[in-house]
Amino acid sequence: MPAPGTPLEHLGFLTLGTFDPADPAAGHEATLRMVELGERLGFDSAWLRHRHLQYGISSPVAVLAALSQRTSRIALGTAVTPLAWENPLRLAEDLATVDVLAGGRLNPGVSVGPPMHWDDVRGALYPDTADVEDLGYGRVERLLRLVAGEPAASFAGREGVVEEWSDRVQPHSPGLRGRLWYGGGSTRSAQWAGQAGMNLLTSSVTRAEGGSTDFAEVQAAQIRAYRDAGGTGRVSQGLVVIPTDSATGEQRARYAAYVEARTPRTRSPQGPAGMLFAPDLLGTSEQIAEALYAHAGFREVTEVVFALPFSFGEADYEQVLTDMVQRLGPLLGWSPAG
Repeated sequence: MPAPGTPLEHLGFLTLGTFDPADPAAGHEATLRMVELGERLGFDSAWLRHRHLQYGISSPVAVLAALSQRTSRIALGTAVTPLAWENPLRLAEDLATVDVLAGGRLNPGVSVGPPMHWDDVRGALYPDTADVEDLGYGRVERLLRLVAGEPAASFAGREGVVEEWSDRVQPHSPGLRGRLWYGGGSTRSAQWAGQAGMNLLTSSVTRAEGGSTDFAEVQAAQIRAYRDAGGTGRVSQGLVVIPTDSATGEQRARYAAYVEARTPRTRSPQGPAGMLFAPDLLGTSEQIAEALYAHAGFREVTEVVFALPFSFGEADYEQVLTDMVQRLGPLLGWSPAG
């Protein structure tokens, strides 16, 4: 997105899918309705965050399977699935199954590294193998090979009267390999994604690098590193964006309080890893569009997956999504899907 006048090609949104632990069904149903609304409004894609042992969607692939039957056009993705929690073979089967059900609309995003609170969960997750599990890029490579249809077993053929065995993951969905994304937040991960032939998801969190603590500059450099490493796939940016065009006065006040509470963490690198958090973009669509065109990371992409705030209500999300489509998107040169 080098300058105003270059149209945004793809507009999506990302939700955490929060729920009340006393009534989880209601929260999951609200997420289904949100994505259905997104399709009616004309969004190109809807993405689910992946949260374990929290009050957000822990099994987005299962939720996306439901959405495959309640939507017909909108692309469906995960942003992102932490592979440390997954068996790549079993995940490949689940992803291919949902992609078949969705008619080739699935866009799985993944990442690697030890799970959050690793010392607290390793005993439940890998009671016998925690010390030898490969939690790095090798785990993604296994998933890529299996999704692509490379052998998963050494035997194929008929056994007995009716048992037919395949030596690769079934069902096989031929286009799925090209719709796998890596969620990168460092130069190394961006370069690896490019070399691995994956699409690249960037978000509102990244690692301070190159002597810079300017989020936009660091993110732009990582996107360029992806392309310099041979990455020819899609690249998407995912900032928290809250347009207020049609919001009520009460909503605007709550949104402002939400952003104010989150702003201090954006002023300096956080934690031992030096993580940078992008400021939430709050304001009219005109104000947000101006901020995006001034953002070095945004100028490197032609598609976005705007992240929704964690704790808003259903009416709030409807207002934000509607303003994104009807006000903000057109200012970025985007048109809703038919």
